[in-house]
Amino acid sequence: MLTIAFVQARMGSTRLPGKVLAPIAGRPLLMHIVERLRAVSALDETVVVTSEVACDDAIAEFCDAQQIRCYRGSEHDVLDRFQQATKEFSPQRIVRITADCPLVDPAVVEALLNLAAASPDAAYASVATGTIGAQAGYRRYPDGLDAETFTATALAAAWREAADPYEREHVTPFIWRRPERFGVVVLEADRDFGDERWTIDYPADLELVRAIHERLDTPTMSFGFRDVLAVLEREPTLRTLNTVHRTIDTDH
Repeated sequence: MLTIAFVQARMGSTRLPGKVLAPIAGRPLLMHIVERLRAVSALDETVVVTSEVACDDAIAEFCDAQQIRCYRGSEHDVLDRFQQATKEFSPQRIVRITADCPLVDPAVVEALLNLAAASPDAAYASVATGTIGAQAGYRRYPDGLDAETFTATALAAAWREAADPYEREHVTPFIWRRPERFGVVVLEADRDFGDERWTIDYPADLELVRAIHERLDTPTMSFGFRDVLAVLEREPTLRTLNTVHRTIDTDH
């Protein structure tokens, strides 16, 4: 089954404009995500999906310079952007990653794909993180390890039928809101890490991730979320860098 990761990226964040190309350990944030996804053996390719608006030219130019495949589509109808990218690249299964997750863990993505493969009746699988995981009572991974995977068939159904603007903007709600139709499974952590916030929405979040990289001093692909937790256990005061935002819902 051809499986492709689509990294959803934009420059126009209202809270931290340009964050997807912000430098972390000498490389743009987006490059960290792409490299970490390239370490997932079950993925055949990683593609950046961005919009056609002028401010996202910088993303397309970056991808071209780094020989990363890129697709450009609708700014606000992100569901359509994903569907058109699917027509372009023809995956049978898609992994969706948002470009505010530079610490996405290859091992967690691999486990997610293994769960999906072991659940043939489920068209959708996701990593339990953030507020959705809390509401559903799952043992959550740190916020910022978000990943979801779904079949091209389910995506096409959502694209044809979704009318709710929220479902068009956020790609997958049409699918996971209908578990009886599509089948939904969730990857849980071995214990709840839901209080950890590693996603990038504010300057303080970026400061935390930069501090983590400074302490790890290791190539991007060679550490996982437990290595990050070890850093935070050694220096728990690092968590105070973005404490003010830990209870705020993000838009990724």
